[in-house]
Amino acid sequence: MAKHPVPHQKLCKGRSTRRYKSFANRTRKKLSDKTQVVTDCPSCGDKVLSHHLCESCGKYRGVQVINKEKESEKITTIKA
Repeated sequence: MAKHPVPHQKLCKGRSTRRYKSFANRTRKKLSDKTQVVTDCPSCGDKVLSHHLCESCGKYRGVQVINKEKESEKITTIKA
């Protein structure tokens, strides 16, 4: 008699892959539900992903991070 439990039959590759994929799909679904939380920007009211900068006003948690009103030129050539 074996001292520890022993499998009675060999599992085919498909069964073990199926078990892993079902676990992976469940976990992926749980994570995707929590990551894409959309909230309203407190200053302008636009839709913003949580923990992200507002694209329209340039604020993050009430602090001005990017000045959207200032026009900036793109430097394409070096002026010598």
